[in-house]
Amino acid sequence: MEKKTFYITTPIYYPSDKLHIGHTYCTVATDAIARYKRLCGYDVMFLTGTDEHGQKIEEKAKAAGLSPKEFVDRIVTGENGILDLWKLMNISNDRFIRTTDDYHVQAVQRIFKKMYDKGDIYKGAYKGKYCTPCESFWTESQLVDGKCPDCGREVHDAQEEAYFFRLSKYAKPVQELLESGTFLEPASRVNEMINNFIKPGLEDLCVSRTSFSWGIPVDFDPGHVVYVWVDALFNYCTALGLLNDKYDDFEHYWPADVHVVGKEIVRFHSIIWPAMLMSMELPLPKKVYGHGWLVIDGGKMSKSKGNVVNPYVLAERFGVDALRFFLLRTFPFGTDGNFSNELLISTINTDLANDLGNLVSRTTAMVEKYFGGKLPVERQSEDVDGELVEMIKSARAKYEKQMDALQLHLALEDIFKLIQRANKYIDETAPWVLAKDESKKTRLATVMYNLLEALRVSLILLTPFMPESCQKAFSQIGADESCRSWEKAAEYGALPADVSVTKGETLFPRLDMAKELEALEKLEHQDRQEPKTPPVLPDVSIDDFAKCDMRVCKVISCEAVKKSDKLLKFMLDDGSGTPRQILSGIHKFYEPEQLVGKTLVAILNLPSRKMMGQDSNGMLLSAVREVDGKEELHLLILDDSVPAGSQLC
Repeated sequence: MEKKTFYITTPIYYPSDKLHIGHTYCTVATDAIARYKRLCGYDVMFLTGTDEHGQKIEEKAKAAGLSPKEFVDRIVTGENGILDLWKLMNISNDRFIRTTDDYHVQAVQRIFKKMYDKGDIYKGAYKGKYCTPCESFWTESQLVDGKCPDCGREVHDAQEEAYFFRLSKYAKPVQELLESGTFLEPASRVNEMINNFIKPGLEDLCVSRTSFSWGIPVDFDPGHVVYVWVDALFNYCTALGLLNDKYDDFEHYWPADVHVVGKEIVRFHSIIWPAMLMSMELPLPKKVYGHGWLVIDGGKMSKSKGNVVNPYVLAERFGVDALRFFLLRTFPFGTDGNFSNELLISTINTDLANDLGNLVSRTTAMVEKYFGGKLPVERQSEDVDGELVEMIKSARAKYEKQMDALQLHLALEDIFKLIQRANKYIDETAPWVLAKDESKKTRLATVMYNLLEALRVSLILLTPFMPESCQKAFSQIGADESCRSWEKAAEYGALPADVSVTKGETLFPRLDMAKELEALEKLEHQDRQEPKTPPVLPDVSIDDFAKCDMRVCKVISCEAVKKSDKLLKFMLDDGSGTPRQILSGIHKFYEPEQLVGKTLVAILNLPSRKMMGQDSNGMLLSAVREVDGKEELHLLILDDSVPAGSQLC
């Protein structure tokens, strides 16, 4: 009989040079769901990856002195990059897609052309508000207090020739899809999408750009690059082989069973994504699930706020499985969760050290002490056993219901009800009293067996959340592969009657709250202070270097650019006798009056470009560094004795 398939995806992450625990949350949750489905016998495809194109990447790469591809390579495949983080967190993804992969690029060009040929993509001109960090266009009515509704940052006016997708054409079927009650969860996200986006009227969507070049070229119209909506969203299909020869299992796995996404990108996945699939006449995914954020003091973790929490620090200190467990046990999946180190340590102590770890340790220790590590086969049951045995038998069904509803925290809650009941059962049966009476040995063996069975079933169900720790615990309680399966999780009595145990190392030692908080503060401070030095770039010839005309310039005047929170406009004396105008995005680091009269260095022979409608004729040289998770720019300022027009060599 052919296995049932299950296709699950996380969003493809935008490369960030400061990964934090929030990035980890979504992927760990998706990994637990994928592992659960594999445990149930499904043929699972679990996809994640990176969204690597766009204006923000182009600008960051330029600031770092790298090409965009070098920049994303460093973040994705470099030391402590995204792939390293997923390896650390024991993520079991089957595929990893990068939107710079050749097969994806070719497929997206074909997809774009098919929608264009159908008439669902047309050429026009865009004029509106644009948020560079989110790479999103917004209408005036969608702004919140004049700022981006997603991230709260400033937006700027943008106008350029562009291709548009006829999103308005699909407004009615998308609304019907949302109102079906099964496509988008939690239910609160449905109301948000309909009230905030559908009812005000869906406008056609800009799907190409001409103001930057780092993207997939529109192959039938040079100068245009495919915008993020087509490029990033179709990764879920191209990674299975849609319109490319890299893979050939699109028909096998599509449609996706669930896209797990953060709430900030629910709009893209529940409105834009199904509309484009309708245009392509492809089956729609079965579900989009928008989870909440991990927040600190009520605010979303972000590099710009300097409140990121380093998963490497936490995993090294407490262990990967403890961190995975905490993320999924503590916060209801679908709502925001307020992260704190105190909560992490408290959860480890309460659930893992006191409840699970203590049950494993006490049970194996008693079997070793009272029976030399191996139980006799005779049994003697009593009424006090009934409640625990029934909980063992019914645990899988309760867990399955919660996992299928993606209520991961409730599934864990049900497991720990069984673990807590088993700990109470020890107090009720008092094995240390039974051990004193030789005639009670059979009864004592029954108590021990019931405890081991409670552990066996609990560990099977915990495996998707804490795979490595569960394997260690299985070995300690004597549960071999024959009794660890999904089928055996629904049975009482799968452990051999004469099971042998081995008391091993303590799985989850109890933590001293004060000492751990002090240690974390030191580690996180070191992480914030650690300098991030870009790697040395590949060699260039002296002839290539000589092509850059770098000159000393004196600042004649400097002023802020209207409607921009970062641009300063410089009028410079470059020694030519004609003032030179250069715009530079350094306003948050310098006030204009600080720079008048200063001696700077600029590259003069760069093509002129428009910034906020004004010409910028060159680029000022500056150094970039990272402090406490934030980038700082420092202009290269020379001694005033160096005359304007002097050439650097």
